[in-house]
Amino acid sequence: MSQSLNSASRQPTAIHRPPGTLFALLVCLSICPGPVAGETGAQDNSLKQRIEILERQLSTQQEGSIADKQAAQTGAEKDNEAPVKLGGALRFNYFTSDHSDDLKNRYGDTGLDLFRLNADGQFGKLFLSAEYRFYRYMNTIHHGYVGYQLSDNSEIQGGITRVPFGLLPYGAHNFWFGVPYYLGLADDYDSGIKYQTRQGGWDTQLAFFKNEELGNAGDLARYSYDPVTTGATANQETNTVNARVAYTFNRDSSCAHEVGLSAQGGQLYNADTAEDGDHWAAAGHLDTHCGRWNFQLQLARYAYNPENPTGISDDTVTVGAFLDSYEIASRGNLYVANVAYNLPVNWPGIQLLTCYNDFSMLDKQISGFDNSYINTTGCLINAGPTYTYVDIIRGKNMIYLGDGSLADGGSQDWETRFNINFGIYW
Repeated sequence: MSQSLNSASRQPTAIHRPPGTLFALLVCLSICPGPVAGETGAQDNSLKQRIEILERQLSTQQEGSIADKQAAQTGAEKDNEAPVKLGGALRFNYFTSDHSDDLKNRYGDTGLDLFRLNADGQFGKLFLSAEYRFYRYMNTIHHGYVGYQLSDNSEIQGGITRVPFGLLPYGAHNFWFGVPYYLGLADDYDSGIKYQTRQGGWDTQLAFFKNEELGNAGDLARYSYDPVTTGATANQETNTVNARVAYTFNRDSSCAHEVGLSAQGGQLYNADTAEDGDHWAAAGHLDTHCGRWNFQLQLARYAYNPENPTGISDDTVTVGAFLDSYEIASRGNLYVANVAYNLPVNWPGIQLLTCYNDFSMLDKQISGFDNSYINTTGCLINAGPTYTYVDIIRGKNMIYLGDGSLADGGSQDWETRFNINFGIYW
């Protein structure tokens, strides 16, 4: 993944994402689920979501670093290159799960996951970035914004841009991400305006989002999870304000520590009652890069306070993406603990080998609701323009893993999925 303003200068950030030698890599590496025959539509969607998460990791590199943009502009001027560069990615996925006897009997399934096109350009102090994705079952925009470089250290972006909240660019190293992503509290893109600046060790981002990225809360052909108007609760986010402030200690040393706080709040409009509720979330995080190690910790709390019709419970809210929707607890605490290590490799053709263990859980603050967990152990292998994730994903009461749920009910058994995602970027 590319890195954000606060981490672009740190060599250990390679743990977050592969180096940005390829422009396309700067725009992708996310963890999004990909469709697989023999599973339910929801499970197919989940795989695709994880794949996209990987792509985001790469996209962060382009998105977050003003210094990189300046360097790219200078290089383009010197080499008389076109002001707009095009890139893309092609990804395939293989997986098997202990939840499905059919999958086990077939020794898993594989297929095309994603074809993606992206464009990035610089015109003096004006720049743009856009990415569009093609799945087997849907097409959708990932992000698209126009920006202006206010100074060497600050910029403003308008359009569909990343929501500044919590660990950035990603709160996980693996292809599937963690619980926050499936709640819409990680790697989220909405439609609005964002200001970001870096001064010394400080990294500050302020944003206002008018609504979710598509301007249509009933459209499930989307990349980011948001409250949607399909399902039991017809709520949608609107007029949301975000603030994220982080400080990096020892940023010029081999052991740097980013400590940050994030907050967001806004209206929650109900399409059935035509009344406004509200929603908010807050988080604190630690992101340490020490030699070849990366440690991530995050604690977050969120709440949705909907104005539902009489007889509709306020204990859940419907969220959706990837042509799927499901209920989540309307209040909860989130915990994230991740570790990754860049192994020294001297193998022909292998530039990067990063292994990791990512853990996250949702402590639902609704009486009678069982908590949800996910733990992923795996490695990322970079060979030239290719990136391969090999993951063992285990979840308890986790959406898209067996019969798990982020709301009430769900399975209390641990489910296991083995996943390999291969992608080539240009």
